[in-house]
Amino acid sequence: MATVVVALGGSLLRPEVEERHDWLLGLVSIVRDRVAVGDRLGLVVGGGAPAREGIELVSPIIDDMNHLDKIGIAATRLNATIIREALADEGIPVSGAIPQEVSEAVEALLSSKVVVMGGTVPGHTTDTVAIQLAIRSGAGKCVIATNVAKVYEQDPKEHPEAKSFDSLTLDQLQSIVGPAEHAQAGGSQVVDPVGVGEAASHGLPLDILDGRELQNIRLALEGGDFGGTVVTG
Repeated sequence: MATVVVALGGSLLRPEVEERHDWLLGLVSIVRDRVAVGDRLGLVVGGGAPAREGIELVSPIIDDMNHLDKIGIAATRLNATIIREALADEGIPVSGAIPQEVSEAVEALLSSKVVVMGGTVPGHTTDTVAIQLAIRSGAGKCVIATNVAKVYEQDPKEHPEAKSFDSLTLDQLQSIVGPAEHAQAGGSQVVDPVGVGEAASHGLPLDILDGRELQNIRLALEGGDFGGTVVTG
């Protein structure tokens, strides 16, 4: 039995993800199986396309990053509600509300096997929320499920020859993603630099993987070889 937190990138819910309905059903199956063996799961869901589209719409007239972040946070809570309701409909013991603060989620994990949430406050992404939840709930690690296979030295979409890593230290990951500060609303990094800084401060291991392949998430939760990047203190 263990407590594990998973950050689910909002990109995993996008229409481009093949068979995304099957993906959601598969996620429900994974959560059900982990609950059956006694695990507690915190799922933190990103904003993805709805967040970026909303921010893009108003960015010509709003230049306050906090205001733009609030639009992204609203999108994360929409995506979290989608997953929360899918779990509840299948009879999985998930908390009844979407926590708006990490402290609420920590408290909810004491009485519910599964908690689903989105963003909390401006200044960081849901990666950081997931890492904060993992730290404060005593989780053994945080799984970062994104839309790339591993951590690369540069963005592989722009640099196809970029080197990938099977393992890194938290300090090495920080040097790749940059300083632990919030760059822009709706920005995209393999892991939020702010969250990496918090993980490094607490020695929290991270499993970074391609969440489009659900077997990778399952293997990470089971302690198997998930084919991504293992990040340790």
